[in-house]
Amino acid sequence: MENILKIAMAQISPVWLNKRETIKKVEQSIKDAAKEQCELIVFGEGLIPGYPFWLALTGGAEWDKKINKELHRHYVANSITIENGDLDAICQLAQEHQIAIYLGIIERPLDRGGHSVYASLVYINQEGEIKSVHRKLQPTYDERLTWSPGDGNGLQVHPLKQFTVGGLNCWENWMPLPRAALYGLGENLHIAVWPGSDHNTKDITRFIARESRSYVVSVSSLMNKSNFPENTPHLDEIIKNAPDTLANGGSCIAGPDGEWIIEPVLNKEGLIIQTIDFNRVYEERQNFDPVGHYSRPDVTKLSVNRERQSTVDYNS
Repeated sequence: MENILKIAMAQISPVWLNKRETIKKVEQSIKDAAKEQCELIVFGEGLIPGYPFWLALTGGAEWDKKINKELHRHYVANSITIENGDLDAICQLAQEHQIAIYLGIIERPLDRGGHSVYASLVYINQEGEIKSVHRKLQPTYDERLTWSPGDGNGLQVHPLKQFTVGGLNCWENWMPLPRAALYGLGENLHIAVWPGSDHNTKDITRFIARESRSYVVSVSSLMNKSNFPENTPHLDEIIKNAPDTLANGGSCIAGPDGEWIIEPVLNKEGLIIQTIDFNRVYEERQNFDPVGHYSRPDVTKLSVNRERQSTVDYNS
């Protein structure tokens, strides 16, 4: 049944700013999804090692402040360097269980020197191969104090049974042109990942589904005050200003008609599982297809640069 796909949304909290322990949680979620015969599992934005909540809680914009430097150092030290094999065990699980994975990470790539970090969305196919790493094009507001802007290299889609799946990070989903770039590649299953909270997912999920006539899977993380580990640098300062709930989830799925299949799920940790049918895509494309019969490329057309950006080109 190539038209049927079983999806798991992993709405979990990180072990905040602890790469090793958060990877363990990710691995367990993959194993649990495999037991349910899921074929795709999706995790929230920057789940490994977590969202930089301290920026809004400790005066993150203050220049040359010791607390921000030390927390940033801790964050970078717990980020993911794919070239060093940090995701190898997760790739092995994907291959072992024949499950595709969309995973939000904080990436510290060697092709940009190995010191700056990016909010990246990684796609691992059912053979355990990393097929794309999409670095968030534009970090939002205070995120720019710790995340670097990405490039278009990761604006890619992937075959998964009859589906063509692609994804974007958080507020990138509000950017019309990156959405159009994925639509033009044939996307019909859109993955939107978020750090958490239904105020992000409740409107845009249905909007993208109705605009694209695709399935949209929005996956958020969770984060409560109790999730801050005791060994977090400057924990007292963070806790002093933190609300009890920093991210309440809001993971959800909308169908190609823009209506809810699963409404935003709040404050529930674990897997949210749903089976979707590709045939619904063709039904809804009958009256609207934004890059097909309902487009005018002779009038408006998008140009996309998918070159991986780096500061230095080496000839040898």
